[in-house]
Amino acid sequence: MPVKLSESSRRMQQVQSPIIPAIAKLIEQNPGTISLGQGIVYYGPPKSSMNRLNAPGSALEFNKYGSSQGLAELIMLLGNKLESENNIAVGSTNKVIVTAGANMAFLNILFAITDPGDEIILNAPYYFNHEMAVNMLNCRAVVIPTDAQYQLRAEKILAAITDKTRAVVTVSPNNPTGAIYPAETLQKINQICADKGIYHISDEAYEYFTYDEEEHFSPASIDGAENHTISLFSLSKAYGFAAWRVGYMVIPEHLREAVIKAQDTNLICPPLASQYAAMGALEAGLEYCLEKLPLIHEVRNELLERLSYLGDFCQYASASGALYLFLKLDTELSDMDVTEYLIENHQVAVIPGHTFGMSDQCYIRVSYGALDKKSATEGIQRLISGLTAIMNK
Repeated sequence: MPVKLSESSRRMQQVQSPIIPAIAKLIEQNPGTISLGQGIVYYGPPKSSMNRLNAPGSALEFNKYGSSQGLAELIMLLGNKLESENNIAVGSTNKVIVTAGANMAFLNILFAITDPGDEIILNAPYYFNHEMAVNMLNCRAVVIPTDAQYQLRAEKILAAITDKTRAVVTVSPNNPTGAIYPAETLQKINQICADKGIYHISDEAYEYFTYDEEEHFSPASIDGAENHTISLFSLSKAYGFAAWRVGYMVIPEHLREAVIKAQDTNLICPPLASQYAAMGALEAGLEYCLEKLPLIHEVRNELLERLSYLGDFCQYASASGALYLFLKLDTELSDMDVTEYLIENHQVAVIPGHTFGMSDQCYIRVSYGALDKKSATEGIQRLISGLTAIMNK
């Protein structure tokens, strides 16, 4: 039967609707709502980014097309960063590609490595845009549950690999749980991928956001991993760059041509103005993010302290990274019921857990990095008041 003109493709009908615009609409309908929903940071780009944009002659380049791979100078700076911070050496066997954010990097990689019907292993709770991208390409997301602490279960991942599996995706520090995967676990997953002849896609967008003396580990730093490891990075969080849309990936050389085909078709090239600003951000370096982290850490500690008052009603695992806590609530209400109640009655927004693949109980994701201290304290107070009201119903 042909598709009706009033309908989208069957492929897109099976893709979940993006949750962030839906929550934004609820916030708009309830003026004064404080958002503990979307994962952004409270600060913007460094002055060095603006300096790059305002450098004499730079604006003359912004109206032209650039290389599909990204500006040569930016790629050089990223290579230096990868080697010094991630212990990833970029050379003849792997390449850096600049993209319009890490989401586009992920989609372009799927274009490069999958055919319809192929399988991608995701670990639940998963990042919703990953699952959506897999479905958009007529592939199948094979979802593996993590343990009670939201840590990877290598044995279950290994058991799920079939002849159709093309990649295992890991996100560390994790969105939505805040979990950090130990180096030993990521090394084990990477070796499984090598042994099975599939890719390890490592999303590291939150690499700088670690707490409690935890450390970030990049699987592509493993000796011999460059042929099967794909690393995704983003400037959105670390440099307050969300709307500038600059991400990058490190890919095996043999995927370069296929990735460039996808990039050229969808984007032609990353926006040049954003790439110039990114060069300025990299000149400011890691220290720019690190000087912002104490305030985020302070808000995180306040949130953890206040949540402890809710006892067994609200459970969460140790979350030593990213910008999130993933809460499991002891309630008969659905996650959307809770979300709508919090926005409409307590003017505080969260993200419902079903969008991350968790629908067996009521889960919500709380983001604590987007607000200044005063606004964050008020938002946390509203959240605790709302959850307390639900608990006492």
